[in-house]
Amino acid sequence: MTSAPSRRRLSFGTMLLLTLLLLLAAAAATVWALARWPGAARFLGVAEPGALAAPPAPAMSLAVQPQASALPSADAVRLAALEGRLARVESATQRAEGSAGRADALLVAFAARRAIDRGVALGYLEPLLVERFSATHPRAVATVVTASRNPVTLDQLTADFDALEPVLKGGAPNEGVWDGVRRELGSLVSIRRADRPSPRPNATYDRAQARLAAGQVDLALTEAMRLPGIARAGGWVRRARIYVAAHRSLDEVESAALLAGAN
Repeated sequence: MTSAPSRRRLSFGTMLLLTLLLLLAAAAATVWALARWPGAARFLGVAEPGALAAPPAPAMSLAVQPQASALPSADAVRLAALEGRLARVESATQRAEGSAGRADALLVAFAARRAIDRGVALGYLEPLLVERFSATHPRAVATVVTASRNPVTLDQLTADFDALEPVLKGGAPNEGVWDGVRRELGSLVSIRRADRPSPRPNATYDRAQARLAAGQVDLALTEAMRLPGIARAGGWVRRARIYVAAHRSLDEVESAALLAGAN
């Protein structure tokens, strides 16, 4: 029969064993809770409140992300290449359009000069000339159009000048007999500087005729205005001035045509 002291020792050992088992179970439960539930560490006071808020790996990826986005993608590179090609094509198209516009303007200007030189009307060239140049050179266009409706050619001016030789070398219409005698006597002997042209009618007429042969109607007109009988050749002077004005206007139109593509 077991005595009372033995039962007390047995009960104490059993209680100690149970206490150890409970402690082990509590420790295991604590470890499991810490592993499964991050909030348990904050509840038990073994971790700071913000320690487990953000894991380090996502922070590193966020730090690397701006560098990755800064690098151009393949689509961005292709898009930039296409934009560059498009800009070059547009520039080439503009240059081609400018060259075509300059060529068309020059063609119209040269055709108008040919018509004026031949002494024919502009015809279909007249509206083209007006459309191309009247906005910037209205006076020149009007002069060319007017001259084409009353054409004057170089051959006509030369032939008329040759026919007017006796008139141009003679005196003015209101010249008297005494004035004619003085003019004839003055033409026999003349004193002038060596660097000045001869004022004698024959020499002046020859210079004007040479200018006409060279196509220099403006200079020929200047020489002809020194002849004593020029007052009797008013029709020739008027036609010569029309010719000079028309060709100066054609020069202006051709200069504008050369700059048509640049504008």
